[in-house]
Amino acid sequence: MELPPGCGRQIVKLSNKKEYRGRTIGADPKTDLAVVKFQPEEALRVAKLGDSDRLRVGEWAIAIGNPFGLDQTVTVGVISATGRSDVGIATYENFIQTDASINPGNSGGPLVNLRGEVIGINTAIVATGQGIGFAIPVNMVKRVISQIVERGRVTRGWLGVSVQPLTVELAQSLGVTGSGGAVVGRVYPSSPAAAAGLAQSDVIVAYDGTPVSDYHHLQRLVAETDVGKRVAVDIVRKRARQRVQLRIAEAPDTAGLAGR
Repeated sequence: MELPPGCGRQIVKLSNKKEYRGRTIGADPKTDLAVVKFQPEEALRVAKLGDSDRLRVGEWAIAIGNPFGLDQTVTVGVISATGRSDVGIATYENFIQTDASINPGNSGGPLVNLRGEVIGINTAIVATGQGIGFAIPVNMVKRVISQIVERGRVTRGWLGVSVQPLTVELAQSLGVTGSGGAVVGRVYPSSPAAAAGLAQSDVIVAYDGTPVSDYHHLQRLVAETDVGKRVAVDIVRKRARQRVQLRIAEAPDTAGLAGR
């Protein structure tokens, strides 16, 4: 993506107080992530990236950052929840929630486990609450930065529908058993969904072999699919379950939440 004038230059400050001029080589506003490149004078110790998919609620978490200008502040807490969405921070949300103290200035700092592995990047707090902070899972970070480094931008899969939550009332009226799934509210013309014959009020209950827990889950599954991949989508239509095959397209920049 094209960066606004002037935002390509950055100052990188290390824990030993040394500063270097850096350059933003790419950014992804939909996840609030960017990659900055700089050339240090000496060899640096690099933090090991962990596996955020293996996190469990109750594990210890350590947040490191610069709250209110206080360099290298460390706070400790636990993983309060995983897979948080509807936070209103980014388009693609799958946040780690922690009660390790996060304050203004912590954003961009690492969230690490007791083995010193980075499990997330601190990003936001609930201003009216206490002990409610959020971090971007490191596995999401890995996918985004690898694409930025390789291609200078992030590409995502696109199904071409807008979806809504499957409420208890909708599940009963549409003949869906269980609470998992996402209701199709609109099918966009010339999209993979349109080509496959998906229609309004279809309930997507499985995607590429994975049961869909809710519409946020579907969004992430589609976004992480390789462009051009052929996938099977299980739907419930008129109380009957059926499967359609479609080929995932690249999400347009303007797809937003409709880019599922």
